[in-house]
Amino acid sequence: MHISANCEGSDDGSHLSSAYRVSRGGGARRTILGAEDDEPRPILDPVNAQPRPIFNNDPGPILGTDGMARAVPVFKTHRLILQVNTNDPAAMNLALNNATNVTQHYKKLGEKVKIEVITFGPGLHMLRDDTSPVKARIEQMALSTPEVSFKACGITREKMHQAEHKDISIVSQAQVVKSGVVRVMELQEKGWNYVKP
Repeated sequence: MHISANCEGSDDGSHLSSAYRVSRGGGARRTILGAEDDEPRPILDPVNAQPRPIFNNDPGPILGTDGMARAVPVFKTHRLILQVNTNDPAAMNLALNNATNVTQHYKKLGEKVKIEVITFGPGLHMLRDDTSPVKARIEQMALSTPEVSFKACGITREKMHQAEHKDISIVSQAQVVKSGVVRVMELQEKGWNYVKP
């Protein structure tokens, strides 16, 4: 006597029916029924080529119509830090160019990317509402390239406030973090890639 449950699945455009059987010993096995198969085939463990039991709703490896396990590509999110610490319009534009080029590259590949442009020191002028030479580009990128975000160093902002005796407004597309350098460090510790244009 056995109990079976059928469901639909697909790995290459063809529909397969999956059956789970419970043997008299109580062990559960998943089997794949191909469109032209007379008998079900069990999912094989990729390590020892033995029928693979199902535990905790684990569906096992994806099989092709020939019963062979198929690798499923898993794309991670690519993560990039771009640092700007000089009050140089050329360096700021280069950082924006790099961010745009990297984003377009991975979009063409169908892969995800996250980019943070982090400014501190004199580079904070890039994100100052009153002094940024690239303010218009940042506004445009915020609409067209949401994969790119901008971070302003709070320590630098406070020092500029004390030196200039006025509030230092940051463009609305940017977020103020406590420390730009610490932000770079923390992201690198999480595996982000780092580039200084």
